Amino acid sequence: MYSIFVTIDVNEADMEAFMQASYGDAEGSVRDEPDCFRFDIHRDVSVQTRFYLYEVYADQAAFERHLETPHFLKWKAEVESMFANEPVILPMATVFPSDSGWCSQKASLLDW
Repeated sequence: MYSIFVTIDVNEADMEAFMQASYGDAEGSVRDEPDCFRFDIHRDVSVQTRFYLYEVYADQAAFERHLETPHFLKWKAEVESMFANEPVILPMATVFPSDSGWCSQKASLLDW
């Protein structure tokens, strides 16, 4: 599995709008993309304007397809001006759970 960890600093005035836009991308990713197995949004407790995204895809090609989905393109258009600086994207390979473990968790992602 292919995963990314993204660090995003947003302008303080845009925090609520950023979160709302990000919910749409996260929900669309796990609902509409069969090869997206995780999309978590976290906020730093020390730096309230810093957000972290953790995403897991079947492979890098699935992530590349994600970048062309309607929900991602909508998110990007809405939030790009909210960034205080360029997001930092760290690509990774998952270790645990196993690939089949990620696949078996997919159904639970749709129970918000």
